[in-house]
Amino acid sequence: MAPNNVSVEGSQTVIQRGGHAVASILAIGTANPSNFFIQADYPDYYFRVTNSEDKTELKEKFKRICEKSLIKKRHMRLTEDILKENPSMCSYDAPSINERMDLKLVEMPKLGESAAIEAIKEWGQPKSKITHIIVNSTSGVDMPGADYQLIRSLGLKTSVKRVMLYHQGCFAGGTVLRIAKDLAENNPGARVLVVCSELTIPTFRGPSEDDSASLVGQAIFADGGSAVIIGANVPDEGSVERPLFRLISTSEVILPNSENTVGGHLRDCGLTIVLSPEVPKLIGKNIQTCLEEAFSPYGISDWNSVFWAPHPGGAAIIKEIEEKAGLEKEKLKDTWNVWSEYGNMSSATVFFILNQMRKRSLEEKKSTTGDGLKWGVLLGFGPGLTVETVVLQSVPIVA
Repeated sequence: MAPNNVSVEGSQTVIQRGGHAVASILAIGTANPSNFFIQADYPDYYFRVTNSEDKTELKEKFKRICEKSLIKKRHMRLTEDILKENPSMCSYDAPSINERMDLKLVEMPKLGESAAIEAIKEWGQPKSKITHIIVNSTSGVDMPGADYQLIRSLGLKTSVKRVMLYHQGCFAGGTVLRIAKDLAENNPGARVLVVCSELTIPTFRGPSEDDSASLVGQAIFADGGSAVIIGANVPDEGSVERPLFRLISTSEVILPNSENTVGGHLRDCGLTIVLSPEVPKLIGKNIQTCLEEAFSPYGISDWNSVFWAPHPGGAAIIKEIEEKAGLEKEKLKDTWNVWSEYGNMSSATVFFILNQMRKRSLEEKKSTTGDGLKWGVLLGFGPGLTVETVVLQSVPIVA
């Protein structure tokens, strides 16, 4: 929903919706496993550890996919030693769900904890002020879940209200902000810790000539964790807490004629990937409509006048957005850089982009956290095909 009114008081912007201040991102933390792979070397490694070096034509195809991805490096928790201890995970279709779950249930909360510690440190407030926690991960279902594990490992109050999301996919960076915004704005004094922790443990598998989607997934997906603190009623100045970005509005839509284009199915062999080559075109075809519906309440129609944090689902998707939205060359430089250095970390990726943008804006002496611009957009794309659109406002950078 759009805010009912926006008032400007001096250098501060007080945004209200139904009498309540709009939620803000107050801190951002990110984390990756220390183990990483250089993309140019990955085809040789991947076909060796999966005992697939006899599939020479498929390996050449995989090399081309890796080259065209424009990714330089990816972090992954799965080391060669771990794979040697769990050889069934290197097969294309061998039953391995137990091994994957045992690993994921340990590693997913640990990665999320690292990101959360960084966010809490930047926030600078006592952990006792956290009232809600939202945790998202593409897989790793367990009871009690990672939300419970993080409350224990971070030393949060046992009365913290919990929301645990599983199997959302790459659009969920927008989903968690939508939920956190509602919680922060409708619970006075709420401070919401949001954690996205994504690992390739469920999806890593050997190659198959009959599964191009899986092959693409092996070339682009990576591990990453992110955390943000969300709260409302925080002015731009005069507070210990400092907003980084304001969450003005959120929306979600399933694109027409997009059934079965993106998905994942949990099977004995792990989480299998559904990924149609039509996805970039579908996003490009609908991006204008998503933007127009989100920004029309604010009279904005020049997409180069806003800062961007779209989920980089693939190089072709980023290029489609640039083309169909008519963006200038440098508009998505933070998105391209995160994609190049980290790959597709599912729901966690958009927060890496926002984090890089606000740091770069400070280094380059921009006037706001959003590359010197006031308005911005965060986009999530994933199974459905679903699009999450979050309208953002930056805040002034105080020298």
